[in-house]
Amino acid sequence: MGRKSGRVSRIGSYAIASSISGPASISCTTFNILAPIYKRLNKEDQSCRESDIRAYWLDRNHRILDWLLYERSSIICLQEFWVGNEELVDMYERRLGDAGYANFKLARTNNRGDGLLTAVHKDYFRVLNHRALLFNDIGDRVAQLLHVELIPPFSQCRSQNVRDEILIVNTHLLFPHDSSLCLVRLNQVYKILQYVEAYQKENRLNPLPIMLCGDWNGSKRGHVYNFLRSQGFVSSYDTAHQYTDADAHKWVSHRNHRGNICGVDFIWLLNPNKYRKLLKTSWTEAVFSMFKYLLRRASLTENDAFAFLKADSDGDYITYSGFCEALRQLNLVGHLHGLSGEEIKDLWVQADLDGNGVLDYIEFQQRIWNPNQSVPDDAICGDELWEEDVENEEEQTIGFSVKNAVLFPTEVEKGMWPEDYSLSDHARLTVVFSPVRMPCASLIS
Repeated sequence: MGRKSGRVSRIGSYAIASSISGPASISCTTFNILAPIYKRLNKEDQSCRESDIRAYWLDRNHRILDWLLYERSSIICLQEFWVGNEELVDMYERRLGDAGYANFKLARTNNRGDGLLTAVHKDYFRVLNHRALLFNDIGDRVAQLLHVELIPPFSQCRSQNVRDEILIVNTHLLFPHDSSLCLVRLNQVYKILQYVEAYQKENRLNPLPIMLCGDWNGSKRGHVYNFLRSQGFVSSYDTAHQYTDADAHKWVSHRNHRGNICGVDFIWLLNPNKYRKLLKTSWTEAVFSMFKYLLRRASLTENDAFAFLKADSDGDYITYSGFCEALRQLNLVGHLHGLSGEEIKDLWVQADLDGNGVLDYIEFQQRIWNPNQSVPDDAICGDELWEEDVENEEEQTIGFSVKNAVLFPTEVEKGMWPEDYSLSDHARLTVVFSPVRMPCASLIS
């Protein structure tokens, strides 16, 4: 490498390089590279940013590129890419382009200065389509969708009727500055999944593997994480290390501006053999889960919460107006980014199981306080190798098994943040996958 990267360990890179050595492996790296316009150089002077000193941001981004090109992942997803600086953009496009990558950048809306960069290596993929998703909500967040096809020798196809295709999404969700933004973040993920679903229907695609990459600005304890799990997605890093949903403390990937360390960077995988709930069903359950969380945060027990919701009724039941008032008091409605009237009605219909226009205690229990949510088990995460001689070849598609996953610097894999790490305030996550043949699955209600 042309530049030294300080004391950052290369142990993980060797492990990844070993995994990639297989003839049918691909890899994906996601990395929030900390835009120079946000990197503070002096804790005492918050106005002093790295973007003010060309030598600083130029050196750091050259070192980032050195690492990316050393690792040579098949897919690279970057967040906080400084799209507003032509010199930096040209540097990335030139160096990645010279290394064989096709590059796609997307700026955040309203000229925020940074955005996304997704690069796929031409030795592995042919790009079939590229779409931009603009959330047009608070924070000016965006997402990229790439529809790519694996090319030989990485392709598993043996029939002209089936192509080995993947949908890749790169995004950077809003930071949860306060709890009122939790609904916005959940909505951003909902929009992504709606868009992906619509894209597949629009193009009459059979179920395809989906990789969701990026900085999710939320941990394994959050509503976004549980929402994606309910849709069948698995965290590739946790799958590789056989971690469960309870192992949130075992790794970190970010030290935020408040000095807190947490795991927020994910490469989510959904294989096409995964049975999953209808998207709207998962969304409803996620909102009810957030509703319950806010009730419990207000120190309400189950009985207290029911009493709170039925405060305006004359009987032992919850009315629609009481439900709406509770949503307002919990800050889920009544502002620009709250639930819409249509969404509130949908929630009410889902909660009113017998359709009689009110919620009794049993309905409150079953739909709001103690819903029967079936989150997929890590043990059946769609990574099993399926037999290749399935009788009906038209029902087969490509999927992926997770071979390896590494975070850099390696200290973060033990839940620690190294003080001498200077490339970013995020760790770099790289996952190695193997394409496998598997049968398709369908949605369940």
